[in-house]
This record gives sequence, C-alpha cells and structure tokens, in this order.
Amino acid sequence: MTNTNTVESLFDTGLERYKAGEAADSLIPVFKEVCDRAPKIGSAWICLAWLYLLDNKPNLAYKAALKAVKINPQDPQARVNLAVAMLETGQKGLRQHIDFAQQLMFVNEEWQDEIKNSIEDGLSRKPDWQSLLKVKAWLFEK
Repeated sequence: MTNTNTVESLFDTGLERYKAGEAADSLIPVFKEVCDRAPKIGSAWICLAWLYLLDNKPNLAYKAALKAVKINPQDPQARVNLAVAMLETGQKGLRQHIDFAQQLMFVNEEWQDEIKNSIEDGLSRKPDWQSLLKVKAWLFEK
C-alpha cells in the first residue's frame, strides 16, 4: 500500500535526521525508499544524489542527479549535484549545468542563499571536498 502521506513523512523525517547531523550512509536507505515509492518526487532524488556524493559514491550520485534534473530541470540544487557528480565521474559537459544554475540563482536570490548554505553544509561534513570547492568557485565567480 503506497500512501503518499507516509512517503512524505519518511522524507521529512529523513531531512530532519540529516539536519540533526546524521551521517549520509545511514540516511541513504531512507531516501532510496522514498525514491522507490515515489519516483516522480524530484526533491527526493536531489537529496539522494547529495547523500551519495557525501558518501563517496559518485556513480550512484550521477544516476540520481540525472533523474533529479530530468524531473526538476529548473532546480539549481539538482544542477549543482549533477555538476559535482560529473566532475567526480570524469564526465564532460558539466559547464552547461553550472551556467544554468547561475542563471537560476540570478533570477531568484532565495535560491542563491539556498545553494550557498548547501555548499557550506557539504563542506562542513566533508571539508576537503575538492569537486564541491571547484563548483562553488565556478558558481560564485564574478
């Protein structure tokens, strides 16, 4: 029985646990379940991709990030995750996602703050995250 409510509460609980500082590897199964049960929820794929990146699983992150961008092409975080995953898996063509994310952030300042916060959060959890540092520099270069 698939009750969207339970999927939502699973998602919300996962997010709360993440914000409380829980490790990525213990949250991946939560968001995987959300994605399995509600594959059209872009935000769940965005979270899953991010967790895979934090957990040093760039190939899985790349697949999840691609799905997120397909579902939510206008979400800058989806683009950022995809760019980081592409960097970590040696893919070409990531610059278009950086440019697109920059355009989205230019249009909406709230998004700019959200992306800044998520990058800071990522670096606090994984301080020597080279690909995220690169993407941060590209996004916010003037």
